[in-house]
Amino acid sequence: MINKSKYKDSPLGRIPEDWEVSLLDNLTKRGSGHTPDKEFEEYYNGGIKWISLADSSHLDHGLIVKTEIEISDLGIKKSSAVLHSAGTVVMSRDAGVGKSAVMGIDMAVSQHFIAWTCKNELDNWYLYYWLQSKKEFFERQAVGSTIKTIGLPLFKKLKIQHPRFEEQQVIAQTLRTIDDVITKTTQLIAQKELRKKWLMQQLLTGKKRLKGFSGEWEQLSIDQLFNPIIDINDGEVIHSIMTISAKQGLLLQNEKFDRIIAGESLKKYTQLRNGDFAYNKGNSKTYQMGCVYQLEEFPSALVPFVYICFSPSELIDPRFYKFWFYAHGLDRQLQKVITSGARGDGLLNVNSSDFFNLKLPFPQKDEQTEISQFLQIVDQEIKLLKSKLEKLKQQRKGMIQQLLTGIVKLTV
Repeated sequence: MINKSKYKDSPLGRIPEDWEVSLLDNLTKRGSGHTPDKEFEEYYNGGIKWISLADSSHLDHGLIVKTEIEISDLGIKKSSAVLHSAGTVVMSRDAGVGKSAVMGIDMAVSQHFIAWTCKNELDNWYLYYWLQSKKEFFERQAVGSTIKTIGLPLFKKLKIQHPRFEEQQVIAQTLRTIDDVITKTTQLIAQKELRKKWLMQQLLTGKKRLKGFSGEWEQLSIDQLFNPIIDINDGEVIHSIMTISAKQGLLLQNEKFDRIIAGESLKKYTQLRNGDFAYNKGNSKTYQMGCVYQLEEFPSALVPFVYICFSPSELIDPRFYKFWFYAHGLDRQLQKVITSGARGDGLLNVNSSDFFNLKLPFPQKDEQTEISQFLQIVDQEIKLLKSKLEKLKQQRKGMIQQLLTGIVKLTV
């Protein structure tokens, strides 16, 4: 139950009148850690979890129970490293400044982290969420040209506003509840995406067939199913000027680069209509052989003339091939026709004639439609979950801000 409270002035601004402001050092035992000498193998791989800068991805998720590197008892004895007890709150003061977590087991840390063991007056999870609420503050305090870091003097004078212990626990539990929902939603999205990947591998290759369909699929060349696009910019101002991102597909240039990068070459840009496809020859981690995306959300667009562009014929349902290209369907064939590595402009050597001779699976059009509709439903489920996740994250951010400052109080 939420209620309102009277407020008072404090060194940290307005807080509820029954809250206090204390030096964090008075409520905790502050410590840090060390890096054992890496020349001695026996100092490592000894089963003791050791939080280092390599663990950035493991922070900001509440509990931390695993690390990229382990050290040994000997590594602790022969260095200034310390074994901190489970429940200790840890925060990075170097790369990834402000990222924090609560130790789920006894762990050690490198010198790049601050570790707080809470005394009886301070709940460790309340401290974790308070650190989360102060991330932007810590980021501003970091200085340095290469790796930004926070000097130790800041932590000696760090003050925290806090209610009595029982109220801290209620606040922390409320926030842990929404974190649990965020974690479960994130895991569900990952499961759905794995299922989608498996379904695409099965349905788009004919290994698994939907009910009512049988028979062998044909293999036809791209130019038998699509029409090459040779139209260039007609000079109209209505066309969106776009580029292809390997992860996000067709994007407006001014959104990806904060400006239009086309310059004079815009005159030679290829003109697409809604539903057309474009192959970006650029090599990336996501698509090492380049990627193909469909123009879906804009009526027309201009794309770099180095892209190979093509429009669907009446023989096909374009949505089927949108999924097929997205699922790396062309990779093996492209690997065979790419004549060498990247060119001077960073593009792969793929000429148009070789590209249009590549083969595509060709089920009957009604089967293409059934498959694409099925995959679109799966896609929509994932999009709805991702939208829900973003709303939960925004809700969490607002709750942390309100509960950790006392703007909203929870009845204990």
